[in-house]
Amino acid sequence: MQEVDDVLSRLRRYPDVEAVNLYAVDAADRLILDVAADALAAAGGEGEGVAVVDDGYGALTLGAIATHELSGVRVHQDLLTGELALANNARALGLSDRYTAHALGRRLLEGARVVLLRLPRALSGLAEIADAVARYADPEVEVFAGARDKYLTPAMNDVLSESFASVRASRGRQKSRILLAQHPKPLGDPPFPVRNQLDELGLEVVAHGAAFSGPRLDIGTRFLLEHVRRMKPDAREAIDLGCGTGILAVALAKARPRISVVGTDQSAAAVASARATAAANCVADRVTVLRDDAMAGVAAHSADLVVCNPPFHVGAAVHTGSAIKMFAETGRVLRPGGELWTVYNSHLNYRGVMERLVGKTDVVARNRKFTVTRSMRGLRDVRQE
Repeated sequence: MQEVDDVLSRLRRYPDVEAVNLYAVDAADRLILDVAADALAAAGGEGEGVAVVDDGYGALTLGAIATHELSGVRVHQDLLTGELALANNARALGLSDRYTAHALGRRLLEGARVVLLRLPRALSGLAEIADAVARYADPEVEVFAGARDKYLTPAMNDVLSESFASVRASRGRQKSRILLAQHPKPLGDPPFPVRNQLDELGLEVVAHGAAFSGPRLDIGTRFLLEHVRRMKPDAREAIDLGCGTGILAVALAKARPRISVVGTDQSAAAVASARATAAANCVADRVTVLRDDAMAGVAAHSADLVVCNPPFHVGAAVHTGSAIKMFAETGRVLRPGGELWTVYNSHLNYRGVMERLVGKTDVVARNRKFTVTRSMRGLRDVRQE
């Protein structure tokens, strides 16, 4: 048996952004493991009855396995960076054969009696997870859902109560708390994905719970879409980087019958949503969606156009590392003469970063909150790589 402190102290965030103020383990992970200890011990050495959902970088999965000598633990992580970090950490600790990765659904949860969960910030994401657990897990399942206090809201109790008859909060520790849910309720048809017709764009959006902005059109994307016809008119291959529900990718495909678009996102929920949005709008033959980390799997100099509404946070922390990573990959992926069109919160002042990593960057439009820019990849920029 490995000591849990030794296991947790060795975890890394890689390939996600790493920095001195970003951590692979926090107090909420430790509290979940402690509060769930008796239930995990009762699971015995065969851990098929244990499922872990949205484990940041492997603390819950590997901490439970090491402490209780479990095997057969089933894991779902919406974010690809978390999935890859868990795999890397498990390999370093010699625990790769103790768990299996699954999509959110029956294979993940069937027969599970213990579920460990890092509470997502999006209530719709929590609603889809709670529904899936109540629908597929063992009727005696115990759910241990935790987060830092600053991210907990009373609405989370209400969302869990839609799927479970018993929801209560643990005592807090180190500014963290656990919500314990039991006794699944009888459920009707699955509530996700949801659909919404965007009349202003003439397209239908399909969204799973954890997808950014859900079935709505967020205001940054709306501002960027005002300029869609100006985006490299001769482009044949485009990429919607961080595609979310696929609104930008589908709008491009509908506006230009000869263009093919690749949507990429590291969120499993976003990828499923974007594929469904493309199918709902009859452009699935020209819109391909990949689960990828900032285009890491896309060939160099393979795209004429990249469109992006980048994040300004890494997980729960306000941090520009993810956006910078996306811009660096865009510089690699664009062909000479290719364009990056970006919308971002004006206070972030990404223009200098894009000048350095992509090419000459001009401000196309600015309103009270957002800035839209066009960056052009020059032949000289490519030669200097």
